[in-house]
Amino acid sequence: MERIMSQASNIIAGVGFCTGNGTGDLSVLERALARHADLGADIAELSLYSEDLVSGGRVLPERIGRLVEITKRYKLGYTVHGLVCSNFMDMVNLPYQKAAMRAMLELCDRVGASVLVHHSGMAPMKTRGEMGLVDAMEREALAEMAEVARGYGVRIALENIFAMGDDEYRQTPSEVAATVAAIGHPNLCALIDFSHAYIESKRRGLDWRAEIRAMAPVAGHLHVHDSFGRPYTMTRFFHPGEAMALGIGDLHMPLGWGDIPWEEIFAELTFPAGTTMIMEITERFEPELPACLARARGLAALADEKAAVAA
Repeated sequence: MERIMSQASNIIAGVGFCTGNGTGDLSVLERALARHADLGADIAELSLYSEDLVSGGRVLPERIGRLVEITKRYKLGYTVHGLVCSNFMDMVNLPYQKAAMRAMLELCDRVGASVLVHHSGMAPMKTRGEMGLVDAMEREALAEMAEVARGYGVRIALENIFAMGDDEYRQTPSEVAATVAAIGHPNLCALIDFSHAYIESKRRGLDWRAEIRAMAPVAGHLHVHDSFGRPYTMTRFFHPGEAMALGIGDLHMPLGWGDIPWEEIFAELTFPAGTTMIMEITERFEPELPACLARARGLAALADEKAAVAA
């Protein structure tokens, strides 16, 4: 399947939404794609980690045919979100992690997806020297998998994630950028999740705008959703709306519902041409999708203007 997105702008090659957590019932995914296509989105990010398509590191052939049939019905480009628990700092399960990514890359190939999202690693916080060992393990695994991705014509997008507390090691956004730059493979790019960067920077007392500036030159994919950047000072909520009311955590809200200054950011940063943008907005905000898409188109225009000035 053709992997070129419809041209949303000179810099942002496609704007769209994620399909949300699945249940294994692919008719639910199909309804999401139909809605996104009707809205005029360019791309959809398929949340294939929750669709029961991979078992023990192998693609289930009896289910992949149905997925391919569905995706071909819509004039959308595709990206794929890999496992949410993806972790190349997981020494015990690293062989299983890599096998699962190989299967996800095969799925990307079957549906014509241009990008596979992969979460940056997590490990128990120990000494700085031990953290260097898990950093090196992650880089080696990413380099290996990027070469596999080259064979499929897919880019792995390494996403910055926040830690839940001081006992958990996560690379900062700028360190994720350094990992991508150090590997230097054409089939590996950084994924800026702006809200994740906001949360982790507040948690660690970092300048979050400087952190995302460090990621922009090596980015190739963006996750856009709103929050207040407040770390998890509490984690027990009886309904997601309670977390939103308190403004705590990774809220995945419509643009403008938090306090991220989107227009300022997109007027400031220069992304590589061909970067894709996905709004990771949860299903319960479905009525807000048209307004979010319109605003995202405006952000893409700002990225064009910034690139033109930089040129």
